[in-house]
Amino acid sequence: MATVGRNIAAPLLFLNLIMYLIVLGFASWCLNRYINGQTNHPSFGGNGATSFFLTFSMLAAVIGIASKLAGANHIRFWRNDSLAAAGSSSIVAWAVTALAMGLACKQINIGGWRGWRLRIIEAFIIILTFTQLLYLLLIHAGAFSSKYGPGYRDRDYATGQGHGHVPGTHAGEHKAGVGTTMAV
Repeated sequence: MATVGRNIAAPLLFLNLIMYLIVLGFASWCLNRYINGQTNHPSFGGNGATSFFLTFSMLAAVIGIASKLAGANHIRFWRNDSLAAAGSSSIVAWAVTALAMGLACKQINIGGWRGWRLRIIEAFIIILTFTQLLYLLLIHAGAFSSKYGPGYRDRDYATGQGHGHVPGTHAGEHKAGVGTTMAV
């Protein structure tokens, strides 16, 4: 039944959640040091792109964490209605993570001394860009085949046509006071 995409997306969702939490923690620490003017700390360093990179890394991490919460709800129910929230939030999270990856590449390209925390954030953002894209493709795999997950082609789901009907009504017509077309 549609468990192929679900079984692959669930561990990837958990991995991305842990990585986004790590990025948020390290980026918050580094931004605090940067604001306080303590860039000479041995595990920090930085260059002209650091402030922009840290800001977008924190933004990507917060949106990514929120996206994973919607994704966990979708993994739990695995239906079309939960796919809408999980899909749209993961697209936004991937887009902001891709922007942060561009700034990470710029920071690496500029060079200079960068401490181990900044290098970890750079590496995690680059890795998260690709794993978030893979997760995004997995939860939308139902658009290609229903064996991979809930797709966009389940037309009878929203109307209730496939579940039977209330006696005394025509197919798809609701009886007054009854909120569904399912047999009561």
